[in-house]
Amino acid sequence: MGLLIFSINVTLDGCVDHQEGIADDETHAYFTRLMDESGAILWGRITYEMMESYWPAVAHGDMEAPPAIREWAVKLEAKPKYVVSSTRKDYPWTNSHHIAGDLRTGVQKLKDETPAGVLLGSGKLATELDQLDLIDEYKFLIHPRIAGHGPILYQSGLLTTRRLELVSAKPLRNGAVAMNYRCDRG
Repeated sequence: MGLLIFSINVTLDGCVDHQEGIADDETHAYFTRLMDESGAILWGRITYEMMESYWPAVAHGDMEAPPAIREWAVKLEAKPKYVVSSTRKDYPWTNSHHIAGDLRTGVQKLKDETPAGVLLGSGKLATELDQLDLIDEYKFLIHPRIAGHGPILYQSGLLTTRRLELVSAKPLRNGAVAMNYRCDRG
C-alpha cells in the first residue's frame, strides 16, 4: 500500500491561492521531484479543471514555456491523474481517471493499488480526506509571503487537531521552506 501525501504551496498566513507562491525553476524542480517519486496524482474537480486548462498545451508545445516548466508539463501529462467529483464524469486529458462512489473506499483502493504513493494537490479535497484519516504525510512548500487573503489551508476546519511529526525541513534559495511531516497516529 502506498502513502497518500498532501502537497501544496502555502504562504506564511495560510493562503493556498496558486498565484501567491514563488513560481521559479527551483519551485518547479521541487514539485517535479515530488511527482517523480509518486505513482499517481489525486485532485478534486476544481483543481483538475484548472490544471487541465493549461498544462496539456504546455506539454504539447502549444505554449511557450521555460525548460523546467515544460519538463513538469510533460511528466504531468504522463502521470496517472485521479479526480474526485460528483458532478463531472468525462476526463479526456491523457491518463485521467474518475473516482466515483464512496470517497473513503475509492481513495483507499487507489492507495492500495499505488505502491509508489499518491500525491494529493487539492486543498478542499485534503480537508475531506483528513476528516477520513486517509492522509499519511504532508509536504508543504511554505513561501515567504503574507497574502492577506484566502483561500486558506483547511478553511472549513477539521473535527480534531492533527498531530504531525517532522520528517525534514529544507530551505530553498528563493526563501521558501520545504516542510515534510508524517501523521502521528500514536
